[in-house]
Amino acid sequence: KQMRLLCGLTLLMALIAMGSYATLNFEKVGFLNPVPATISVSGEGEVFAPADIGQFSFSVNAEGESASEAQEESGTKINDIIAYLKEQGIEDKDIKTQNYNLYPKWRYEERVCAFNSYCPPGERVQDGFEATQSVTVRVRDTKMAGAIVAGVGERGATNISGLNFTIDDIETLREEARALAIEDAKTKAQVLAEQLGVSVVRLASYYENGGGYPEPYYFEAKAMAMDSAEEGGFGGAEMPVGENSTKVTVNVTYEVR
Repeated sequence: KQMRLLCGLTLLMALIAMGSYATLNFEKVGFLNPVPATISVSGEGEVFAPADIGQFSFSVNAEGESASEAQEESGTKINDIIAYLKEQGIEDKDIKTQNYNLYPKWRYEERVCAFNSYCPPGERVQDGFEATQSVTVRVRDTKMAGAIVAGVGERGATNISGLNFTIDDIETLREEARALAIEDAKTKAQVLAEQLGVSVVRLASYYENGGGYPEPYYFEAKAMAMDSAEEGGFGGAEMPVGENSTKVTVNVTYEVR
């Protein structure tokens, strides 16, 4: 009986000790280090600026009986176009090859068969080579963009696409938009804190979204008109350069008390 009583007392003391330890740790977590109160707000900033650079792409296709013939013809056309671009003041840094492909051409050759006799299937036979080179061009004088595109077409470009106007220094726009977004978030946080009857203590977290490529914005767009097709334009069609916009959204969390 004494042994059972001793074991029971030992178990009871162990349970009491464990309970005290758990209570102590609960106090440390729950009362000594409470989770701070926070508020979260979002801010937006958008900046507009006139487009200051035009860019477009073109490609040249050339065919030949041999790979060297196709490459030589393609190279002749490309060199002629690049020489023209440099004459118009386009620098080397603004002319960039995007793709270059050389591949064989094929045709399906059918067999001639006698009437009412077995005819074996035709076969694919090589029929020369084709070379394709794609180039991207940046035009820093936007007023010349239309004429330059037309000149490239006159010199043998097979395809011309993607003429658009944008901002050269995107990062500067992004920084301006970010500053506006942060200021917007600060103002919203201060108003919300006053409405809740609390004070902003410090920044808890920050997340930014957006600030990518500028989006075209054609409010009060400038018009770039070409007088005539002979002058290298597009038959008098207007080409609005317009404005571009960059938008940044921030999500900010502040600790309050």
